[in-house]
Amino acid sequence: MPSIRFAAAIVAAAHLSLALPAFAAPPENFKNRVEGLLNEFGAPGATVAIVEDGKVTMAKGFGVRSLEAKGGVDADTIFATGSTGKAFTSAALAILVDRGQLKWDDRVIDHMPDFRMYDAWVTREMTVRDLLVHRSGLGLGAGDLLFLPRSDLSRAETVRRLRHIKPATSFRSGYAYDNVLYMVAGQLIEEITGETWEAFVQQNIFDALGMGKSTVSDAAFTKSKNRARPHARLNGPIRGMGDQVPLDETAAIAPNAAPAGGLAISANDMSQWLLTQLAHGQMPGGDKRLFSEAQSAEMWSPVVVIPTGPRAGEFAPTLPIFRTYALGWTVQDYRGAKLVWHGGAVFGSLTAVALLPDQNVGLFIAVNSEEGELVRGLLYELLDHYLDAPADTWPEKLHAMKKARQEAAVKVVQGPEAELKDVGPSLDAAGYAGDYNDPWYGTINIRDEGGKIVVKFPHSLGLEATLEHYQFETFKTKFNDPGMEPAFVTFALDANGKVSRITMKAVSPIADFSFDYHDLLFTPVAAE
Repeated sequence: MPSIRFAAAIVAAAHLSLALPAFAAPPENFKNRVEGLLNEFGAPGATVAIVEDGKVTMAKGFGVRSLEAKGGVDADTIFATGSTGKAFTSAALAILVDRGQLKWDDRVIDHMPDFRMYDAWVTREMTVRDLLVHRSGLGLGAGDLLFLPRSDLSRAETVRRLRHIKPATSFRSGYAYDNVLYMVAGQLIEEITGETWEAFVQQNIFDALGMGKSTVSDAAFTKSKNRARPHARLNGPIRGMGDQVPLDETAAIAPNAAPAGGLAISANDMSQWLLTQLAHGQMPGGDKRLFSEAQSAEMWSPVVVIPTGPRAGEFAPTLPIFRTYALGWTVQDYRGAKLVWHGGAVFGSLTAVALLPDQNVGLFIAVNSEEGELVRGLLYELLDHYLDAPADTWPEKLHAMKKARQEAAVKVVQGPEAELKDVGPSLDAAGYAGDYNDPWYGTINIRDEGGKIVVKFPHSLGLEATLEHYQFETFKTKFNDPGMEPAFVTFALDANGKVSRITMKAVSPIADFSFDYHDLLFTPVAAE
């Protein structure tokens, strides 16, 4: 039997080995792997950053910034990073906590007197922490149409409309992802500091970390010459199928929603964020801190349990034992190792930021298209590498699963034409015309334009849809913005044959949750 001192040395060595990366470099031939997958899946470009043990071991771009311009992606090319920006909003609040201007469990209404949720009790009890952990009782993606595909609503007005969104469950009873409360968090920063969320993040995070290429707004993103233009497949039977085309960059993220996911970041700049996170708030290259170690612990502390599984068969190894949401981060295990991470998605761009704290490894992957299997698959491959797990072909497996899911959705969307009833509509185009209001979304204008029913969405900056008859009193939208998910629009008529209400729902059964048409209920605006 070894001595106590020798045994202690073995234990210490074991813990040390767990704290170091399993490998001292990215996987061999990883660059070729990324380039090959871009070609195989038809994605325009990608960027990757990897940090290990306090050092940047990869910051590299792949492919092209745009299928039109063909300029190459490099390590300074900025990509829209979507909801990975939620961690930056949390970090901005952590800075205020360190300064003594805020506490995580302060009531929101004490700092924002005009803040209101639908329920008065929830309004009174909602804390800053509650804003960040998706347990408010709102439904999945509730209120996202307030910024999709773009909006002229101010952030303050968006927050004011929150009082009209009905909850789906009781307060703090479970997890349902939302973006609108991160908009509240961004407005909270402005209420406390007098600075906009954009100015605060720029000065206190980007400038502090030397993230000189990255941007805090869609306007700044579109001004950058070295930006990855978003792309998507829009001319197939459902979104995600058809040809890859560049998107309108002004629809990447509306200004009111920026605190929920409006940042654009390069591989070189993201490396500084990864290093700071792994160092628990200490900034690279010195002894200065972005936020305290205490706030780092707060932001990584699980608050809400996220349901998991099932993942059977070949995907079983990716099923976590536990999965939780903290302050702007998902905290779970992957193959038994602690994983702190977040995904990001905006129209035409997808991202993942992941940390393996015990291995001191940080990862960033982004693509300027909607090939999510590429981002998630490469993330799994890198996690497997740094955890010394068996190598696998995750991107290809996820691609096959996605294709099967899409084909099943197409069968639903293109159901047998014989099932449609050649009945209706009951009214001519003029009979459906009028102004209709939903309490949280606002007013839409339906007009008869030469016998065609046209819907105008005033606060969505030029968004219109022509309605094509489906059956009975239901129509399909044909949006002038191809990035918008098609929707069914159903009119209900009263006993006198007048429109009494309008409801909507997405046509595709796999439409993104942000197209929350199903939460809308429009009623006629009374004539003055």
